[in-house]
Amino acid sequence: MENRSADQKKSVKEGFVGQRMIVLPPNIKRKISGNPLTKSFYLTAIGYYPRASYHERERKTGSAQYILIYCIEGGGYVYLNGVPYELYPNTYFIIPKNTPHRYHSNQNNPWSIYWVHFMGDLSEKIYRRSLDNDQPFIHPIPYDENRIKLFEQIYSIVEHGQNEKEMEIMNFNLLHFISSLIYYKEANPAVYNTDSVSNSILYMKQHLHEKFGIEELSAQQHISVSHYSRSFKQKTGSSPINYFNQLKIQKACQYLYFTDRSIKEICKELGFDDQYYFSRLFKNVTGSSPSQYKKRHKK
Repeated sequence: MENRSADQKKSVKEGFVGQRMIVLPPNIKRKISGNPLTKSFYLTAIGYYPRASYHERERKTGSAQYILIYCIEGGGYVYLNGVPYELYPNTYFIIPKNTPHRYHSNQNNPWSIYWVHFMGDLSEKIYRRSLDNDQPFIHPIPYDENRIKLFEQIYSIVEHGQNEKEMEIMNFNLLHFISSLIYYKEANPAVYNTDSVSNSILYMKQHLHEKFGIEELSAQQHISVSHYSRSFKQKTGSSPINYFNQLKIQKACQYLYFTDRSIKEICKELGFDDQYYFSRLFKNVTGSSPSQYKKRHKK
């Protein structure tokens, strides 16, 4: 993660060139939440921020709604309980309601994001479908022009009409839009059954204590190094080794936050022989050293 000194940082919540944003007024939300067809799952806000330089938002007490951020270019970070999650092109992340969080665009390569706030009786169940072993994580998702068109249709309906039927079809489309992200794997089994990148990511998560080079990772998937690297970069926006290291640092953050393990013990647990290299990598990703992070976030 890039360093953000006080003189460099010009954080803004909104006001980007080309941005679009609609927050539903209280009277419309009351109608939607009282409609039997929409009360289970409905929109409260929607927007698109293109190339959002210096975009940053912090909610110290969280939000009453779930927040979905879908990144299509550039990158940025979301922090939950002090743990960083990096968004890059063609990924999404859902922030749970009532959870303190912060997020910001990458200073050198700002993100372009589609985002929605949603709530309703089904919202928690939908959110939980996005978890991996009950833990939040960044979802890589192939770009689909039809998904963007669906978002535009939702936005257009909210922008031009807010009668009962319009709000009903808008929220039906919202559920379809979010389902197209969360259930992509299940809806496209042929793609994922032969998807070496997804299989490799799962393998990485199961072997965070190991040390792998690009040759070992590609061999594990029985494909050439060049094909593996190209496919991985195309789907995730990252190199395999960088992605593996990001997973290790996320796990290190969890160890520092939730356990009393020393930095030396964490290094060994995550397959780092050189503690100084680990510290440099940790600072590059999180913006602080392991000791600073532990001091700041330890309960």
